[in-house]
Amino acid sequence: MSLINRATREDLSYYHYNPSLAVSIVAAILYSIAFILTLVQWIRYKAWVWSVMVVAAAMEAVGYIARCVSVQHVADRSIYALQLCLVILAPVLMAACCYILFSRILILIVPQEARTLKLCWVPPRWITPIFVGFDIIALLLQLIGAVMISSVDSTDTDAQDKLDRGKHIAQVGVIIQLAAFGLFAVAAVRFNFTSKRFAKSLGDRYEDFGDKEYLIDGIAKNKHWPALLRVVNFTTILILVRSVYRLVEFTEGNTGYLNTHEWPLYVFDALVIYPCVALFVYWHPARYLPYLGFRVPKEANVSRDFELQIR
Repeated sequence: MSLINRATREDLSYYHYNPSLAVSIVAAILYSIAFILTLVQWIRYKAWVWSVMVVAAAMEAVGYIARCVSVQHVADRSIYALQLCLVILAPVLMAACCYILFSRILILIVPQEARTLKLCWVPPRWITPIFVGFDIIALLLQLIGAVMISSVDSTDTDAQDKLDRGKHIAQVGVIIQLAAFGLFAVAAVRFNFTSKRFAKSLGDRYEDFGDKEYLIDGIAKNKHWPALLRVVNFTTILILVRSVYRLVEFTEGNTGYLNTHEWPLYVFDALVIYPCVALFVYWHPARYLPYLGFRVPKEANVSRDFELQIR
């Protein structure tokens, strides 16, 4: 990331540009609001698996709050490292949320006998463990890389070598995330079209509860699940855009354009990632999905109508 250089006041700075306090304050306020609303909805709906998004939103909020402090103390390594690591890692958890939601949507919409590799390439119950597994690897590599980059001291004789090693490790993490998330994105977008043949059968498997809701396991859920699927797809695209930005940033090196200018951080990371938190405040998964515990009940994997013929 940013190579240590001399600031105008001759203190060591961990930024390769003059960071803006005003913009960091705006980002901190927006993400703090999004975090508070996400936390309130999590408590309201008791959607325990959504704690992953709560943690991700908290990381973004704390990350930009820490950045507000860091831009006023540009030579403080610990604060710089904190804000860097939190902002880099939070979207990795958001990607995990997309995996979880897509898997639960499949379980809700598709009868058990139709959940084949041909339909979604990965069995629904394996989507979360497989893709989250890649996510964890990507997270660890990016964490190691970010820590190595932010802990480099300009007085070290091998400072450049340490920066390069950290950059390369973080690059590998982003590449793994891009590869796994890219495959997932194609499968998720493709499901928008393949899911239409199952939508008509929902009325046969779930009891109507008024015009807008189904009664699933005695709990009313919104019928308009495609809205949630579209939000997941949109979020997936945004995270992909941000991942490409980070990959280019790591690839360019310390003197690249993205590392020597601040605006790309806010445009391609802060601004792009914000909807990934904010949109789910309104289109909360608990409004549409019945199973948001950490484990899906066994009965959820059994079709409610074994006589249903898929054509």
